[in-house]
Amino acid sequence: MIRFAHPEYLYVLWLVPLAAVFLWWMARKRTAALQQFASDEVLPRIASSVSGRKRMLKQILLMLTFASLVVGLANPQIGTRLENVKQEGVDLFIALDVSLSMKAEDVKPNRLEKAKYEIKNLISRLNGDRIGLIVFSGESYVQFPLTTDYSAANLFLDAVDVTSVPDPGTAIGSAIDKAIQSFPLNEPTKKVLAIITDGENNQGDAISEAEEAGKKGIIVYTIGMGSPDGAPIPIYDANGHQVDFKRDRSGNIVLTKLDEASLEKIASLGNGKYFHASNSQDELDLIYKDINALQKHEFGTKQFTDYEDQFQYFIAAGILFLLIELLLSDKKIPWLASLNPFRSIGNSEVVK
Repeated sequence: MIRFAHPEYLYVLWLVPLAAVFLWWMARKRTAALQQFASDEVLPRIASSVSGRKRMLKQILLMLTFASLVVGLANPQIGTRLENVKQEGVDLFIALDVSLSMKAEDVKPNRLEKAKYEIKNLISRLNGDRIGLIVFSGESYVQFPLTTDYSAANLFLDAVDVTSVPDPGTAIGSAIDKAIQSFPLNEPTKKVLAIITDGENNQGDAISEAEEAGKKGIIVYTIGMGSPDGAPIPIYDANGHQVDFKRDRSGNIVLTKLDEASLEKIASLGNGKYFHASNSQDELDLIYKDINALQKHEFGTKQFTDYEDQFQYFIAAGILFLLIELLLSDKKIPWLASLNPFRSIGNSEVVK
């Protein structure tokens, strides 16, 4: 198994394609300037000693140097031993509503971002508990299964948006059913499902699914995002500027309202609690305190326990690329140019 000790450094690799585009643009400008300086007949003679291919190769070597050093700083590690590790904790699935209504801004910065912020805080506090994430709107999907790899959980969480599930709507019942299917019901661990949504259930029977979860021993918590009075859903352009609000077919602004009654009933049937999200409180922290009070059971999980650092290979490759770039001249090599089979064709064209 491969992992990175510092995966945040990998974001810097976006500079590589940007640098390639910049160097291509500079080469175009340099060619245009040379064409203004001399005619097409004279220019090959003036610049006869310069190799365009070697100049390009030097630029590629510089980009390879940068990329290798960045990967080396991220420190790739390879797992060398897989063991069955005994851990003690609770199995927790979070069902996160990613419908468009979660973009409403009655909770700052908006309902979805507030929920993701709370989930990140929860993950940072976990110690031995397994966590999984289910995303849902009109349908539900497992974003990541139960895991104790909290770094990977954060990476998968970052990718969550209202586009994560293509089906519109809010099917809370589907999310509960997906959680029931995903929990290892044959293991003695305590099982907790935390549903984060605005509660506007419009597909499926969430009540019957909550009853089923309660019968199987799954404790269901619900967190209601938004206001019972309703809030509009802002629409932004590609530059991040608000241009309008979501409207219905008649042109009226759509208000998305929190359905607290349904969420309270779902939590009650699941032997859990309902929390109303606010700007000042971390509701998942309150749920975590409840979880810590539960009796925790031991479970076994396969984990890589030994990892070997591999950064030295990438650092060495980066230094090697840099040395080659420094030693490589952008001048043509006369004896190598004489071996070019197309050389005579190019010379005849110059004579003409």
